[in-house]
Amino acid sequence: MVSCLVQNDKGQLLLIRHYKRGWEIPQGRVEEAESILEALHREIREETGIEMTPGPLVAVWSKLSPPSAVILSFLGNYTGGDLLPSEESPEIGWFDADEALALISHPVNRDRLKALIQFSGKMVFRSYTSNPYQVLTD
Repeated sequence: MVSCLVQNDKGQLLLIRHYKRGWEIPQGRVEEAESILEALHREIREETGIEMTPGPLVAVWSKLSPPSAVILSFLGNYTGGDLLPSEESPEIGWFDADEALALISHPVNRDRLKALIQFSGKMVFRSYTSNPYQVLTD
């Protein structure tokens, strides 16, 4: 899986509202025969309607509970397009960092956002389980 914290030229962060998980950063699966960066661009475009330039890989999240997953989390910069809701993301918006953190209720998604906001140049590795959510490594 890939995810991306996209920032606009005002420093605002892009969030989508997923119909089950609530507010989160755009994310999705890498399809067969698709590169990681192709998947990142496709997921952002499908879920938000915008284009972006990917920046650094900031965090690798390893979900140990079924269904297991590895999530690669990037930073990115908005480059164009208009916000366009989709079936997966009925609401989309640009938010200041504090407002974005307050909107996200799902604990793993909030922790992912915090890691991306606090990026200091050193990649973050996390393993976690769900039900209950528990981070196992830093």
